[in-house]
Amino acid sequence: MVDRLTSAKSTVAMRHWGFSAVVMFAAMVALMAPTADAAAKQARRAQPAETAAPREAGEPIMAIVSIKSQQVTFYDAEGWILRAPVSTGVNGRETPAGVFAIVEKDKDHHSTMYDDAWMPNMLRITWNGLALHGGPLPGYAASHGCVRMPYGFAEKLFDKTRIGMRVIISPDDAAPVDFSHPALSLFVPNTEVVAAAPAKAEMLSREAADAATSAAEAKKTAVTAARESAPLAASLRKLERLKARADAKLVSADKAVAAARTDQARAKAEDRRQKAAAKAAELGIQFDTAKTNASSKLDAASAAKEAAKTAQTKKADAAKAALDAKLALEPVSIYISRATRTLYVRRNTHKPAPDGGGEVFDATIEVPVTIRDPGKPLGTHVFTAVARNDAGLRWTAVTVENREDAKSALDRITIPKEVLDRIAPTALPRSSIVVSDEPLSEETNYRTEFVAVLSDQPQGGFITRKPSEVLMVDDNDWGNGNWRDDDGFGFFLQRNPGPQPRNTRRGGGQLFPPEQPGW
Repeated sequence: MVDRLTSAKSTVAMRHWGFSAVVMFAAMVALMAPTADAAAKQARRAQPAETAAPREAGEPIMAIVSIKSQQVTFYDAEGWILRAPVSTGVNGRETPAGVFAIVEKDKDHHSTMYDDAWMPNMLRITWNGLALHGGPLPGYAASHGCVRMPYGFAEKLFDKTRIGMRVIISPDDAAPVDFSHPALSLFVPNTEVVAAAPAKAEMLSREAADAATSAAEAKKTAVTAARESAPLAASLRKLERLKARADAKLVSADKAVAAARTDQARAKAEDRRQKAAAKAAELGIQFDTAKTNASSKLDAASAAKEAAKTAQTKKADAAKAALDAKLALEPVSIYISRATRTLYVRRNTHKPAPDGGGEVFDATIEVPVTIRDPGKPLGTHVFTAVARNDAGLRWTAVTVENREDAKSALDRITIPKEVLDRIAPTALPRSSIVVSDEPLSEETNYRTEFVAVLSDQPQGGFITRKPSEVLMVDDNDWGNGNWRDDDGFGFFLQRNPGPQPRNTRRGGGQLFPPEQPGW
């Protein structure tokens, strides 16, 4: 009985304690809810703030987006100038990490992919639809792959940036640091060459224009001469064919005379031979007379044709010299890929792309490069000439992927002398050298600087976007035949002879086969 009473009391006590525990747990949850909300609000308040450096800002040289910190920082020659929070791509549509440059600017852009969504003050970095632009910032990654910036911040930056400005998207926080290296000291501008470059470019541009005019006139003269001589040439060809037939009949008649066995047959064959000989002689006289009369016009047409060819060659040579002189006024960008063991050079020609998007970049320099221990990773590093100094140029370095430190990476690379001889004397501030294990992305083409993405990082932002279409130049015509480069620049934008290896890792780490050959 006592046991039953004790058990009953214990059961009542347990029920009472259980009810009390539930009440206490509910109270704790009620107390914690405001705390959780406060923590969430505090986390949002802890997001990077929009700030400006306490000094006068210069022209932006590069922008670095940190996916980890959801922040973008713009830099001029002296350091950071502006910072702001951003919103990058969501899981599955991640903003690809890598090295980019602005390829187009659009003040009032509307998306062609997402229901005409407004993307003001757009700074495009790939032609398949990735860009920096103004947009809503919830405090975390929320875009489809683009980098959203505060609306006012994007508007303030729009007019300060230029096509070709470097944009680095880093998985972690990254910043430029002052850097020097013997390889960079080879890029010493020649003061006299740099000073004379504008006048030289202007002079060669005039010469190229004159050569283009002369080539057009020579072509017109050759076409006129060919048109005027065409009937004479046709008449001569006809007389030549008739004479050849008459000569063939005469040969046949001679054989018939020799083969005749009777006097009657011989007489008949001889008559045929005499008629054939008379016809052949008559046509021979007609042909010789016509040839003599037409020779002056035919010779003139032939001379005009050769003159047109010579003028076209001079036009191409003058255009190349003018292009080289213009490019000497532009910062140079170099990309060195361990994947392809190739050095690529890009400079902006500032010529509008024929399809109406962006500007054309010169890509005439593409050479093999020597990399010591090519099987060992280099990492990805961006070296930028930010200003002149007494030694030539002052450089900074940004390490995006640290497989090898920046100095050790440059130690292993030998830049070909012919490249240095061609570009080092006119190297300018804003010039850059990118060293990476990665090949150039399939998005690198005639209207981009360089696009290189990190293959070990998610690239979901590329999944819903088709690779950009790339028109090719051949014989001064764009591939669609609708545009002709009248000043000869198209001659230097030739089709790349070999396919580029490409990054195949996309969102979630899944491997995708190449969709098309390199550009």
